[in-house]
Amino acid sequence: MSQRLALALAATIRHDGNGGVADDLADLAGLAAWLRAEADPLREDVGVTGLDPATVDEPTRLDVLAVRRATRSLFAVAVRPGPPSRADATTLLPPEQAVTRLNEAAAAVPVHPVLDWPDGAAPTVTWRGTGGDARSRLTAGLARAALAFLTGPGRERLRACAAPRCVRYFVADSARQHWCRPSCGNRARVARHYRRHNP
Repeated sequence: MSQRLALALAATIRHDGNGGVADDLADLAGLAAWLRAEADPLREDVGVTGLDPATVDEPTRLDVLAVRRATRSLFAVAVRPGPPSRADATTLLPPEQAVTRLNEAAAAVPVHPVLDWPDGAAPTVTWRGTGGDARSRLTAGLARAALAFLTGPGRERLRACAAPRCVRYFVADSARQHWCRPSCGNRARVARHYRRHNP
């Protein structure tokens, strides 16, 4: 599902465990590892095929970073009036520029619907890109996943995690959910307790 892929791309910026921010796509090895981990959603959800993570180059990494920056910029818009992720404070694109960047990336490779209807199962439609090089197919697929998420029902439940040091975006299961994971909720409660007892 595009929601999973869009959130996975945004989550490549994360808390590093030491109070800072880590970027899983900071180098080619990180991008290759992420592409291997996301191979199934890339292939099944947005039709990215024929991409060998071992052969990704720096221009591909920079294109993926540009799509991620645009995606996180629009995630920051989607969570309003709440605050954006702390990791994005100085890197947000203006919304119109982020929209243009995603639209241009998505348009780089033409797509067409493909029907799959296995015996005894419900029919599904997936989108397949045709033409273009591997880099264009990848960035177009990631941009399409972000566009599908931002125009789908998950956008209304998108939140920036409110826990100290966490920089993730997540889709809330309920209106009362403020943290992406139970560990973030525990960290927030401990920080609140500490502030109350140590003014």
